[in-house]
Amino acid sequence: MLSVEPADPTAPGPRALLEESHALMRTLFPPEDNYFLDLEELRAPDIRFFAARDGDRIVGTGALALKPDYAEVKSMFTAPRARGKGVAAALLRALEGEARKAERPVLRLETAEALEAAMRLYERHGFTRRGIFGDYRPNTTSVFMEKPLT
Repeated sequence: MLSVEPADPTAPGPRALLEESHALMRTLFPPEDNYFLDLEELRAPDIRFFAARDGDRIVGTGALALKPDYAEVKSMFTAPRARGKGVAAALLRALEGEARKAERPVLRLETAEALEAAMRLYERHGFTRRGIFGDYRPNTTSVFMEKPLT
């Protein structure tokens, strides 16, 4: 049974998935276009980190960065063996719930056109494209999206 719960990104299960995600992003995009948070950054006070669990196996990760005027989805990754089973959708719902609980009016994210499954997921969950935000730098890889929560 799938469950999503707060977790420590440095614990063995989440850590392994995050390292797999970071390795994949490094093969897909140039270093200057990779905006993932490292393990210690995911433990910061303004970050809420979640893991999806199927039985005793960690099958997905997701984080929420709480900014003063919005919340940002970070570190979304589903283990290849668990894709297509609703893991990412469950994580996204948990992150949205956390953003609502923190009373943020909008949920934002950065992804890439090349990540087709991620793009479809975010669009299915009500995200639309928007311009660059926060500390991101213009590039040819990133797609910026948001979803109003009010």
